Amino acid sequence: MYNVTELEEVRKKLKDTEKWKNILTTVLDTAYEGIVIVDEKGYVTTFNEAYENFIGVKREEMIGRPVEEVVENTRLHIVVKTGKPEIRQVQRIKGHDMICDRIPIREGNKIIGAVGKVLFRDVSEIDQLQEQTRRLKQELEYYKGRLRRQQSQARYSIKNIIGKSKAISDLKVMVNKAASSRSTVLLRGESGTGKELFAHAIHSSSPFFTKPFIKVNCAAIPENLLESELFGYEEGAFTGAKKGGKIGKFEQAEGGSIFLDEIGDMPLSMQVKLLRVLQEKEVERVGGTKTIKINTRVIAATNCELERLVGDGKFRQDLFYRLNVVSLEIPALRHRPEDIGILIEHFLDKLGTVLGCGRKKVSSDALKILLNHSWPGNIRELENVLERALNMVDGNEILPRHLPDYLIENHDGVPIVTLKEALAKKESEMLKKALETTKGNVIEAARLLSLSKSSFYEKMSRYGL
Repeated sequence: MYNVTELEEVRKKLKDTEKWKNILTTVLDTAYEGIVIVDEKGYVTTFNEAYENFIGVKREEMIGRPVEEVVENTRLHIVVKTGKPEIRQVQRIKGHDMICDRIPIREGNKIIGAVGKVLFRDVSEIDQLQEQTRRLKQELEYYKGRLRRQQSQARYSIKNIIGKSKAISDLKVMVNKAASSRSTVLLRGESGTGKELFAHAIHSSSPFFTKPFIKVNCAAIPENLLESELFGYEEGAFTGAKKGGKIGKFEQAEGGSIFLDEIGDMPLSMQVKLLRVLQEKEVERVGGTKTIKINTRVIAATNCELERLVGDGKFRQDLFYRLNVVSLEIPALRHRPEDIGILIEHFLDKLGTVLGCGRKKVSSDALKILLNHSWPGNIRELENVLERALNMVDGNEILPRHLPDYLIENHDGVPIVTLKEALAKKESEMLKKALETTKGNVIEAARLLSLSKSSFYEKMSRYGL
């Protein structure tokens, strides 16, 4: 006789067994694949819903029958006998070639059954999927190639050179002349004058404008990587070298132009190798033994006085002569003041679109400040100043208070702000100071300035505080 405790234990185990049976049934019935399980005699013990729906026979009609009577062309009963799994096998079921797995179930060293899994995809469908995958890979490679070509093409043309001054008009003529040949071009000018824009324009106007335009910033690449970046390397040339090697920028620019920016910062050790490339029209990859002929036009740019660097022994004189075949001097913005207004209009249009703030105007007083500034940072500085102003402006007009303080402090022309603007700026500063002092407590800040709470809030809103 069982005591109550033993009966309770048996009941609990039966309940747990029923629970796990329900869990496993749910898992099997929600599986996408068809699953059938047989016992050690090859008789069906379990069928999931997916398989039941596929062969069109009720589950209760299949349980307890030999699997070969229920599943067409099955080998599950054979797997039970051999104990050897059969993976990714083709099985003909209802006129379709299916992919099947048949796996024996073991308890210790004894085979107690087997499980069969059918992927409900006809082999022909899998072939179609493989073909579709192959086509998609081809498309991916095609678009990768297009992207690489777009990234290696000049983005600007001579139309993007903004200005009507004589200096710019003369430069445009020289750009067209330089573009027509493959001679080396040296672009000289202060930082921010737009040397890269001119390099793009030269390539875009050339007969080989459809060929690659490759940009290299000589100052941005570490000295130990510059040679392999420019000339490429062979497999095994150094630790971390790619399998199969890598072509360099000169080879990538074959038939087109390579733009060597900040050429004045190139190490002397690299200058010797660049000189050889310019003289021999060939490169040798790092770790390689053969030379590769190239047909690439070099456009170099610098904001340095190369003659001074030559005198200091920091730049090779022979390389300077090789680079300085066609020399274009890009004027500083202060030397073409008549272009400042045109550039302001250009950047207001461009930035209004980019920032999504729409087209803004510049007040007459703000314009005086912009026109009278010396612009040591040139066009880049002008664009940055206007972008800052557009982020500060709360109306449709850029006022002097929207400009950086250093522009206003350096301005020595006519009065640069109206009395109203000066008072507004001072009032805004006092509000900020009061809020800082009271750690953001508006009531206390208003009391400090002898203002009502509503007036303080109104002024905060007006000045965007």
